[in-house]
This record gives sequence, structure tokens and C-alpha cells, in this order.
Amino acid sequence: MGDREVDQQLVERVQRGDKLAFDFLVAKYQRKLGRLISRFVRDTAEAEDVTQEAFIKAYRALPGFRGDSAFYTWLYRIGINTAKNYLLANKRRPPTSTFFDAEDSESFEDAALLHEISTPENELMSKQVVSTVQLALQQLPEDLRSALTLREIEGLSYEEIAGVMNCPVGTVRSRIFRAREAVAEKLRPLLETSNDNRW
Repeated sequence: MGDREVDQQLVERVQRGDKLAFDFLVAKYQRKLGRLISRFVRDTAEAEDVTQEAFIKAYRALPGFRGDSAFYTWLYRIGINTAKNYLLANKRRPPTSTFFDAEDSESFEDAALLHEISTPENELMSKQVVSTVQLALQQLPEDLRSALTLREIEGLSYEEIAGVMNCPVGTVRSRIFRAREAVAEKLRPLLETSNDNRW
């Protein structure tokens, strides 16, 4: 039995009044949802509060969950909306940068350049790459930034992202392509790669 089927069984148990089943769902997704929300809400304590609020909203909305999408796709959508609403209520914009570290370098075609950080020159290069990526992400429209974050940081499939962002898969592919192109354009001079090279 796959994750989606297990989640659906737990959801059905919650819908029948089994609160312990929801505790299992929280335990399963708390870290992932918290990590996603922390991309929007930078303060750790605030991110934990928003994560808690997202789970409360999900619990209250669960009677209406029909299983048209995977539970965690539905939960992620609630999490993102809760984070955005929280920031708007506190008169703050969603963050325009996401911290990338050496682990995240797996996403780049030129990842080997980032992993060789034993010299001061390479450490400086790594910091410049991080700074360049953050700047490129800041300049992306929110829909492109969200699609790229869900794909590259959260590891969601195109179909799952389409569910979270409530748009067709083709739109997701287009947004991710455009976001990658924009980031790659900023990285090319730094990594001295050609226009044919993308990450």
C-alpha cells in the first residue's frame, strides 16, 4: 500500500471521529510542512505557530476532503496559504529569497564546483553562488519562485505542484522552466558556463 492510500485511510478514520489518526498525519508531515512554511516565515517560533495553525485549519477542513488530490498536496496548499495570510496580516511580504547550502547544490548541473569548498577561493565562490541565487530568486515573480521552491527544495513532482498551486501541469512546467532560466542567467557569468548549460 502506497503513501497516498495510507494517508487516505487515516483521513477516513479522522472523518469518522478518530483523533489519533490525525495525530499520525501530523507526526508524518510536521517536519516537511514546517520546512516549507519556514521558506515564507523566517522566524523559527513564528514558523512553528503558522505550521500549527495550518494543521488546525486542515483538521477543521478535513470533513470536506474528498481525496481528489493526495492529502499532503492538499495540506501543502493550506500551509502555503496560511503562511501568506500570516505575513499579510502582519504587513510583511513573503520572503523573496531562500537559503541554499552545499546540500542544495545537487540541483545544479555544475554541482562539482560547489562541493569543492576546501579552499578559501572555493568558499568565496560558494558564497557568491548562494548570494547570486538568492538575488535571482528575489527578482522572480511569486508564482515562479513558489513553483521552483516546491520542485527543487521540497522535491514535489510536477503533478503535486499543480495540485498545490491549483493550476495545470503544463503551467507548472512553464513556470519552473522560466524560473530556472532566470536563475541560470544570473549564474552563468559566475560559473563561466555557456548559454546551453542549465541547472
